[in-house]
Amino acid sequence: MSTGGIIDGKAFAAGLRSRVGQAVDGLIREHGLKPGLAVVLVGDDPASRVYVRNKAAQTVEAGMNSIEHRLPDDTTQETLLALIGELNADEAVDGILVQLPLPGQIDAQAVLDAIDPAKDVDGFHVINAGRLATGGAALVPCTPLGCLLLLKDRLGDLSGLHAVVVGRSNIVGKPMAQLLLGANCTVTVAHSRTRDLPAMCRQADILVAAVGRPEMVRGDWVKPGATVIDVGINRVPAPDKGEGKTRLVGDVAFAEAAAVAGAITPVPGGVGPMTIAVLLRNTVEAACRRRGIAVPTL
Repeated sequence: MSTGGIIDGKAFAAGLRSRVGQAVDGLIREHGLKPGLAVVLVGDDPASRVYVRNKAAQTVEAGMNSIEHRLPDDTTQETLLALIGELNADEAVDGILVQLPLPGQIDAQAVLDAIDPAKDVDGFHVINAGRLATGGAALVPCTPLGCLLLLKDRLGDLSGLHAVVVGRSNIVGKPMAQLLLGANCTVTVAHSRTRDLPAMCRQADILVAAVGRPEMVRGDWVKPGATVIDVGINRVPAPDKGEGKTRLVGDVAFAEAAAVAGAITPVPGGVGPMTIAVLLRNTVEAACRRRGIAVPTL
């Protein structure tokens, strides 16, 4: 799935979606099971709207049921929690995803905690986080799991490699560290308070940048030959394209890092396409586990 030093997340994600589709075909034939993914969007955030549309399209393309609930921006927390309760009880729903961010009047953590952990395909529920941390069977956050799949595809066995994760969010940084520990890496979690962050990054065989700061990680922060996973998606001004135009960049200064790294994910086209593909994978896993069916190898 990788060409030269560039890790092609778009190609890997397409292959994963194809395997998910084949698995769904098998579940329908053998068990009469068509997994269902429910996505809840509150408000009209343009980026969220596009993302939800893409999720729905890819869910249907993989042969699964897509259930969408679009709620107005002034929806109360009580209304949203009531909907979550209905989806928890609905046997046709195997995965529940509430699109973030939520409007200010809603406590996002309370909503995430209300989702049945068995249907928590985003992997954000504290029970799934705890299972991941203790080595149990868990639904894992999509973006870090996508990163791990890319790393294993590129490097094979990760045992003994030193991985440095820059960022400590519950969505990416922390679960990424847990997944790398599970793959027998030696893991360092670095962040804004880390002393001499560039020196810490230079120690990494695997460097994962997930900080949300455009091109913060420079080329001279990268150990020669290291594998760099850039989780960042930042929109920055692009005056060369015209007035008011923008472009997407990662958390890594790509051209600088690519000259040093053994392998690197581009932005766009690296980690980004993996997130929805892994969401579909998680939905199949949730559907099987809820019914005691062996989870297909994906």
